[in-house]
Amino acid sequence: MTSSLEKGRAGLWWGGRPSGPGKMEELSQALASSFSVSQDLNSTAAPHPRLSQYKSKYSSLEQSERRRRLLELQKSKRLDYVNHARRLAEDDWTGVESEEEDKKDDEEMDIDTGKKLPKRYANQLMLSEWLIDVPSDLGQEWIVVVCPVGKRALIVASRGSTSAYTKSGYCVNRFSSLLPGGNRRNSTTAKDYTILDCIYSEVNQTYYVLDVMCWRGHPFYDCQTDFRFYWMHSKLPEEEGLGEKTKLNPFKFVGLKNFPCTPESLCKVLSMDFPFEVDGLLFYHKQTHYSPGSTPLVGWLRPYMVSDVLGVAVPSGPLTTKPEYAGHQLQQIIEHKRSQKEGVKEKLTHKVSENGHYELEHLSTPKLKSPHHTPDHPSSLMEN
Repeated sequence: MTSSLEKGRAGLWWGGRPSGPGKMEELSQALASSFSVSQDLNSTAAPHPRLSQYKSKYSSLEQSERRRRLLELQKSKRLDYVNHARRLAEDDWTGVESEEEDKKDDEEMDIDTGKKLPKRYANQLMLSEWLIDVPSDLGQEWIVVVCPVGKRALIVASRGSTSAYTKSGYCVNRFSSLLPGGNRRNSTTAKDYTILDCIYSEVNQTYYVLDVMCWRGHPFYDCQTDFRFYWMHSKLPEEEGLGEKTKLNPFKFVGLKNFPCTPESLCKVLSMDFPFEVDGLLFYHKQTHYSPGSTPLVGWLRPYMVSDVLGVAVPSGPLTTKPEYAGHQLQQIIEHKRSQKEGVKEKLTHKVSENGHYELEHLSTPKLKSPHHTPDHPSSLMEN
C-alpha cells in the first residue's frame, strides 16, 4: 500500500513539503509556538522548522537566496587566510586591534569557571543550519558526511604541540600528535602547522576529522569543499601512525568519509554500518569555502528526518527509526534556554558540565531527563 508520504516524495526532493503532518509534527505542534529559542537563522539549537511546524519569519526561499549570494560573495572576497592561519598556529596576535568590548564581555561568564570567555580561538568553526529548503541541485552539487556523536573541536598542531579548542575558544587539552607540527619530533620548522575541524569521540578516544583549514602551513579556507575533502583524504593516510593510539599519538585522527547526495547514495549510506554511534548528517555544497560561523551552505539533518525532509524512500533500520526522544527535542531546548536566561543552573546544564568541556549551544539532541534517557536513547553532544 502506498502512503501519502510516499506519493509526495518526488515533490519533496525538489524542495516541496510533506503532503501530511507526520508524528514529529504532531508531537511538536503544541510547543512550536512557545517562543524562538535562537536568534540565528535556522540554528540547529532549535528543532527542524519543518518537522516542528516552526513559523519563522525567514522563509525557505530566503535560505536558498542566501546560499546564492554567499556563493557569489566568496568569488570576490579575498581575505588574508595565510596570516589568519599563522596567528592561530602561533597564538601571535601582535598588531591586531584589541577588541574594546570588554565591558560587555565581562558579563559573559562561563558557568563552570566564572572566567571571561576567550576571544581569539572562539567562533573559528564553520557551523551548519537546519536543511530546510532542499536545493534542486542536491544530487549534483552537494556532499554528505555522516557524523559521530561527539564534541566539536578546533585542532591546532603547531610548534611541537597539539591543542584542542571548543567552539567558544576554550583550550580543553594539549597533547602530542603525529599531525604535521603536532609533536617535537616532526615539528622541524615553525611553518609546519596544521588546523583541523574535528569531532571528538570520548568513547573511541578519536578525533574524527570533518574538514581541513590548514596543512603544513598552507591554508585551505578559500578552497572549495570537494578539493578540501580530497586533500584531507589524500594527506591523512600519508602521516604514518596517525590513525593509531600510541604514546606519541594518544588520540586517533580519522578522516570522515563523504558521499554523493543522490537518492540512491543516501539510501545506501543510511543502510551502512559505521564504527561509531551516528549523530547526524552534514550536507556541504561542493563550492563552499571554509567560512567560520553559521552558513546555509552547510545543512544538518538527523538521519530519521531524511525521509520527511528530502522525500527519499529510505530503508528501515536503526538510523532511520524515529527515536523516543524526537518528540522531546523542542521541550528540552526550550527548558535549557529558559534556565540560561534566568541564570539558573538547571540539572541538565549541571550534568553536562560534569562530563565534558563543551557548551550546550548547538545540540542536535539534548539530554533527556530520567527515565527517558537510557543507553538505548543516547544524547547528542555534537556542536554543528
